[in-house]
Amino acid sequence: MTSIPASAASNILKSFSEGNSRFVGCFPQLVWTNCRFLIYEKSIKRTCTEKKDVIDWKETQKYEKVKMMGREKDFEKTAMQVSTVSIVTNVVLTVFKLLAGVIAHSGAMVSDAIHSASDVFSTVVVIIGVRISRKASDKNHPYGHERLECVAAIVLATILAVTGLGIGYTAVKKMAGGDYAGLAVPGILALVAALVSIFVKECMYQYTKINAKRIDSSALMADAWHHRSDALSSVGSLIGIAGARMGFPILDPAASVVICFFIEKAAYDIFMDAVDKMVDKACDEEMELALKNCALNQEGVLGVDLLHTRVFGNKIYVDIEIRADGEESLRQAHGIAESVHDAIEKNFSKVKHIMVHVNPG
Repeated sequence: MTSIPASAASNILKSFSEGNSRFVGCFPQLVWTNCRFLIYEKSIKRTCTEKKDVIDWKETQKYEKVKMMGREKDFEKTAMQVSTVSIVTNVVLTVFKLLAGVIAHSGAMVSDAIHSASDVFSTVVVIIGVRISRKASDKNHPYGHERLECVAAIVLATILAVTGLGIGYTAVKKMAGGDYAGLAVPGILALVAALVSIFVKECMYQYTKINAKRIDSSALMADAWHHRSDALSSVGSLIGIAGARMGFPILDPAASVVICFFIEKAAYDIFMDAVDKMVDKACDEEMELALKNCALNQEGVLGVDLLHTRVFGNKIYVDIEIRADGEESLRQAHGIAESVHDAIEKNFSKVKHIMVHVNPG
């Protein structure tokens, strides 16, 4: 790295402004103290004001690109890992609960097994949604494909809702038959299966939820709630099976009705969350306040006249109007706008795009 005093830096930069191109590329890295200057290279203009800073724009851009690629790779790797664990667990659990339901004559446990089977399909949808949403921006999709993850979440919600309605319909049909004495009393195996299911599915819910929050994935969070709804449905199965074994066989199909309501509630929540992210819903007040304070903390910013945010998949887009001294030059105003842009991008990893407009104060 080349170290030069502020006076020398000023002379070099003066040569830049006078069109002396022989200096371009000679000093890619500069260390200075209290030196405000402009760097002209391949029509890229940047204003820097920090003390003892190290500038190498090519390296900085390369680093940011590598960092972004690392985050995207970690996102997909985590989602695939969680989804694989989910599929294997659900396949094993579905087979176990289905066998237990058939052998122990429990309609509630068979319904529970069908719910677990739907989890396998929903996880496959998550995998497809995550892979597509991670595709890079292209000419026809300059803002990326993040919203396709929301589409996956909506598909999951639909699957969940249909599954719940099917379980509820079958249970109501049994209850409406009126022949309660003819209903089979579930065996002890169904009770054991319900207990195992509650434990396993709650563990899967916690595991998936933690990872969904870490990588901020709505599709993975939807899958987590699918696990929770399965755990709750198993609680209903447990109550129904236990009640049926105590001499109240009607409680077995009644438990399936309760399961239906739990599933529909989870489906509704997942659906609404995905829709909010697809219709440019604004960020919450806490996030907007943090963005505003970040802008106000930058040198030269006199105020924030307007701040608009919108959620785009699991990313955030920001449009902000700041107020600066009207007597400053265009270059100075541009430098202030860039400092706001860079500060927000650095401090808020979810922000994908920022548009900064400067108003005269």
